[in-house]
Amino acid sequence: MTVFPQGYPQAVLDQIERTRAVVATLHAELPRWGLVVWTAGNVSQRVVVGSEPGPDDLLVIKPSGVTYDELTPESMVVCDLDGTLVDGTRSPSSDTAAHAYVYRHLPHVGGVVHTHSTYATAWAARGEPVPCVLTMMADEFGGDVPVGPFALIGDDSIGRGIVETLRDSRSPAVLMRNHGPFTIGTDAKAAVKAAVMVEEVARTVHIARQLGDTVPIAQSDIDSLYARYQHVYGQQPTNTPESDS
Repeated sequence: MTVFPQGYPQAVLDQIERTRAVVATLHAELPRWGLVVWTAGNVSQRVVVGSEPGPDDLLVIKPSGVTYDELTPESMVVCDLDGTLVDGTRSPSSDTAAHAYVYRHLPHVGGVVHTHSTYATAWAARGEPVPCVLTMMADEFGGDVPVGPFALIGDDSIGRGIVETLRDSRSPAVLMRNHGPFTIGTDAKAAVKAAVMVEEVARTVHIARQLGDTVPIAQSDIDSLYARYQHVYGQQPTNTPESDS
């Protein structure tokens, strides 16, 4: 078991080890879905230290410049929400400050993902939102996929742009101008799903526009689709006694 100098309780240490395994596994989804090349991209997940998300939380993220086939739970690094390395033998991802800023300012976010997926990044290069012209987009994003401001890599400027853009948006994805997509979720798996979906809709809408004008969806229909997908779609828990099922 890793020994942390901060003296975290055993329950937190156990949670960190579980999160390392989850984050390592989810990184494999990025090349699997064609969202990254070489060492680009990253997945992180929040580790809640107290009874609820707060400034003392930690995050687990991949190390900088390491290829995907080298990533293991043990190679994942742990940082605080200032982006400072807490545990690990390698330097954290160059996007760690951005992830940390998101966690500090959006307590409901438990996972952050960044990719350079081709079609979503192409929209980011144009500085153009992906318009909500598909029911899938209404379901997943609740509207257009927005564009965030240009920001340099290395400090929390990207994180500021993500938070400014998504704080009042239903979208779990933002296209950072001239950079690429960042996605958020309740955990890292949800953020990876959003990364997969934003690339899919960016590709589909791009192809549709090559054929001619796209057809918009009425805002009332977008709202209805979003509400259904978020609250009704999928397997819902029931209170039916097992003996009656």
